[in-house]
Order: sequence, then C-alpha cells, then structure tokens
Amino acid sequence: MTKTKAVLVLSTFSDDKSAAEISRRLVEKGFCACVNLAEIRSIYTWKGKVEDQKEFLAVFKTTRRSAKKLKAELGRMHPYEVPEIVEVKLSDVSKPYFDWLASSTDGVTKDRNHPAKR
Repeated sequence: MTKTKAVLVLSTFSDDKSAAEISRRLVEKGFCACVNLAEIRSIYTWKGKVEDQKEFLAVFKTTRRSAKKLKAELGRMHPYEVPEIVEVKLSDVSKPYFDWLASSTDGVTKDRNHPAKR
C-alpha cells in the first residue's frame, strides 16, 4: 500500500437511469476510472419537511488531479436542484490500483482495463 492522490466523489440520484447515464458519460470523458452504483434509503430535510426516499448512491473513483473537472461536470449534468457532491481523499491505496486509476483518468485511453479483468 502506498500513500496516493486518489479520491472518491460521492453523489446521490433519484433514479438508477440518470445515475447510470451520467456515470457512463463521466467515465467516457476520462474524469473518473470507475463508478459504483447502489440503491440506498435516504432520510433528510428538504424545504422544511423530513423526506424518506429511495435514492441511488454513486461512488466515483478518480484522482485529485481529475476531481475538480469531475465535480464541475457532475454539477452541470446533475438533475437535482442541490446535488450532493462530496470529495473524500484516500490516504492508502494499493499501487497497482492507483496506477490503473491514474492511467484511466488522464484523458488517454491507452489502458483502461480494470485490474480485476486482467
């Protein structure tokens, strides 16, 4: 394991379709290497009312260098009036995984094979 400049960007969506479409476009643009999507239950306040809704959590895996572009583009594309866009800095990631992550987010399509597929 090595100290890296890897980050996760978290966001939620109201439906699987918009989460998947936006995730696919961000991966295709090279802003992130991978996105995990999971159905979750969110309880939150919105406009003075407590909401209890099904949402879809997107976990975008990227580098600190690409995170700014990713967050800006995600904010432009996101369907929510106030989208959740949270960056989590990672302190310890395996070198092979970080190397793949970095090569997948530098705008070069030379080797975008997920490490688990090798």
